[in-house]
Amino acid sequence: MTHKELQLLKYPIGQFSCPSNITKEHLAGWISILEHFPNRLEGLVKDLTDQQLDTPYRPEGWTIRQVVHHLSDSHHHSYTRFKWALTEDKPVIKAYFEERWAELIDSKSAPIDMSLAHLRAIHFKLVYLLKTLSEEDLQACFIHPETNSEVPLNFNVGNYAWHSNHHYAHIENLMKLKGWI
Repeated sequence: MTHKELQLLKYPIGQFSCPSNITKEHLAGWISILEHFPNRLEGLVKDLTDQQLDTPYRPEGWTIRQVVHHLSDSHHHSYTRFKWALTEDKPVIKAYFEERWAELIDSKSAPIDMSLAHLRAIHFKLVYLLKTLSEEDLQACFIHPETNSEVPLNFNVGNYAWHSNHHYAHIENLMKLKGWI
């Protein structure tokens, strides 16, 4: 496999590119993606067998099961980061080793139903919150310790909409390749 082919498997929709001027239309579109993502994901994976769920989406990549559990873990962290940024002045957030979390037994073997239910709940809470925020609220920032950079909430809305579509594409592309859809 060439480097280019591997990169396409890693980033099937490309990397997140945030517009320099985030408009109300951008935010509304991103919030809509977040609102509908749990249903889309569940519809995609609900009929997969355990063997299919334990298939990696790329060489040396996570299995579909690990991706679903990762989405739940990651979006839970994101929701917490929104709340911190809204209630503290530029808090330094806690980073985590997502690749290590994906190797824990729950990520590797637990039924995906629990993460799908958690994702549905966390997105319901997140979208409810996001729809109430003002433009000023969305300028609030948190500081990511790995880059020591300020991350504005309006950027983070787009980043997590992208993250949703990014991992959805991982699963969907594998399913198409295997003839499961």
